[in-house]
Amino acid sequence: MNKVNVGIVGASGYTGGELIRLLLHHPAVELQSLYSRTHAGKPVSEIHSDLLGERALKFSSEIAPEVDVLFLCLGHGESKKFLQSRTLDAHVKIVDLSQDFRGPNEHGFVYGLPELQRDTLRHASRIANPGCFATCIQLALLPLAQQHKLHDEIHVSAVTGSTGAGQALSETTHFTWRNNNLSVYKAFEHQHLNEIHHSLRALQPAWQAAINFIPFRGGFTRGILAAVYLNCELSLEQAQEIYASYYAPHPFTHVSRSNPDVKQVVNTNNCVLYLEKHGGKLFIISVLDNLLKGASGQAAQNMNLMFGLEETLGLKLKAVAF
Repeated sequence: MNKVNVGIVGASGYTGGELIRLLLHHPAVELQSLYSRTHAGKPVSEIHSDLLGERALKFSSEIAPEVDVLFLCLGHGESKKFLQSRTLDAHVKIVDLSQDFRGPNEHGFVYGLPELQRDTLRHASRIANPGCFATCIQLALLPLAQQHKLHDEIHVSAVTGSTGAGQALSETTHFTWRNNNLSVYKAFEHQHLNEIHHSLRALQPAWQAAINFIPFRGGFTRGILAAVYLNCELSLEQAQEIYASYYAPHPFTHVSRSNPDVKQVVNTNNCVLYLEKHGGKLFIISVLDNLLKGASGQAAQNMNLMFGLEETLGLKLKAVAF
């Protein structure tokens, strides 16, 4: 098997570290460049201490010329700057994990949600990886949009772990503030709303209602739970059938008949969905790991699609459960 040569820019952060952990054991990948401006020359295990003994990897200040795909694990706004500052070989594919290219027709980037447009991603050379909240909420709603069953406003409350805020310290990421705490931020105006609207309208163009989204900062490390409800004329059985049919071809999104919890999905690339009907309202719970299906795992899934590999390769992970 010809291996895919991988470079990771921003390899010292949370999403970069998750990609290293995934791709070290990916049978079709060779890690070539782990780029970090601040840690160049240092052993990777000095920053990602859990990788001690895995391989003698070091951070680099250069991108190896043999790289086939470059993952950009940079802060928002930094990916554009990085690409503007250098010329990459035409054959190098890109998967960007920031929000810089998630808008429609952004510099040739394809929006990287496999459950929305997997066949298009197989032919893409530049992919904009979706946001973590965006992935969780879209997977809760895509089957309804495909059936043109979105009619009114949608209401979402969702809580994310502290890793969703990135590795840079701020007042709201310190352990003493976050632990045993809960807070709302960016109510009704979270940056992921734009990409959610765009994806849903790609399936149901006539739907133009609001998504009332209340995000919460949770006092735990990783995972997202989104609680979504909307007016819906479908019976519970009809809705369950629509969801099961929509996700049958997709290996990482599962419809459960039991109310899920975050530990079911942490350390996996899975999203678990659960449906209830309350009067005229359909209630949907969606859970995933913000660093895997919400970021690095989905990025590796997209790489598999880009290079014609089995979609699940290197991603058959088990939840910790306890």
